[in-house]
Amino acid sequence: MKRIPMTGGLCLALLAHAGAARAEMPAETAYVSNEHGNSVTVIDVGTGKAIATWPVGQRPRGIAVSRDGKSVFVAAGTDNEVEVFDRATGKRTKILPSGQDPEQFYPSRDGKLLFVANENDAATTAIDLSSGKVAWQVPVGKEPEGIAESPDGKWMVVTSEDDSTVSWIDLTTHRPVATTATEARPRHVVFTADGKQLWVAAEAAGVVQVIDTATRAVIATMPFAPPGAASYKVLPCGIEFTPDGKTAVIALGRADNIALVDVASRKVKGYVKVGGRPWHLAITRDGKTALVANGMSDDVSVVDLARMQVTQTIPAGNGPWGIALVD
Repeated sequence: MKRIPMTGGLCLALLAHAGAARAEMPAETAYVSNEHGNSVTVIDVGTGKAIATWPVGQRPRGIAVSRDGKSVFVAAGTDNEVEVFDRATGKRTKILPSGQDPEQFYPSRDGKLLFVANENDAATTAIDLSSGKVAWQVPVGKEPEGIAESPDGKWMVVTSEDDSTVSWIDLTTHRPVATTATEARPRHVVFTADGKQLWVAAEAAGVVQVIDTATRAVIATMPFAPPGAASYKVLPCGIEFTPDGKTAVIALGRADNIALVDVASRKVKGYVKVGGRPWHLAITRDGKTALVANGMSDDVSVVDLARMQVTQTIPAGNGPWGIALVD
């Protein structure tokens, strides 16, 4: 391809345009993957309005922002790839080789790798973000989905929906060293900030389980009973902690509710009815607000966590699934 030389003036103009685009980005922005719409909705959290829609690959689910805050990763499951978008422009900048049917992923804490759960491969792939190539791959249980790295960077954990287990992978040797049995269909995992506990959403069992990371044993199982919801519709998935670590907010799927749980006592503080089938959520940096992606009502619920009330509903695309939030 022929290169078109740039004059100094043109270069300066383009740089100024890019700088202005970044300067105009909202102070806090949410990115919502729309599984059935093959798009990402960009939301200005301050105004509570959708400000852009990005076309993406087929069946986008997992979504995350890079550690440097410059890029958005989107798992296009049907296309068997992870797409990388520039946050400022919304332009796709790279396609990463993800393995078969990527569903969820986790940017490594050092920003060098992207850990991907490959649902159809029974494997986890680590992608080198600098080279855009697969760094290593490790077998795990069938239908892996939830994935996270421990705060100390020593472990990666991956859930297996079919086997109802959590695999523990040593990040020094890249080998699985243990498994922990869970209740049916674990779909999401998240470590507490101190790394002492791992919370696991066991969707089909309707519970969240807490694993002691020192012993890798389940130490608590929490059921949920939102008012007016049939028990079979309680399908826990996304879990997020408030910045102070005191409250866990849990999406309950077809029960159309989120639960607020006191982390210390593991007691439910209350429920908030949101849109249809909340799947994943994010919490603002001040810990006051949760944004909940509702897959059946095609919108995002904005929840005041102190008042336990929905304060706004923001239209999204077709089938909101995941949500990533960045300053």
